[in-house]
Amino acid sequence: MLLAADYPFLDVMWTVFIIFAWFIWLSLLIMVLWDNFQRDDHSGWAKAGWTVFVIFVPLLGVLIYMIARPSAPPDRRVSA
Repeated sequence: MLLAADYPFLDVMWTVFIIFAWFIWLSLLIMVLWDNFQRDDHSGWAKAGWTVFVIFVPLLGVLIYMIARPSAPPDRRVSA
């Protein structure tokens, strides 16, 4: 049986850190996919390409999308 004494405090903190990091990355992935499909300036092939890239190369794909994506069109900036 697993007791609290068998799981040190720093291991608990590390587990909490990993869970929060995973949650942050998952929410960032969802925001990137949402932004990708909401954009009107991307063609269908660009949306499909970004989606495949983000799914098959997850961390690098999300970071590259956040850096390389063009700024939002003027009509989206007003509605946001």
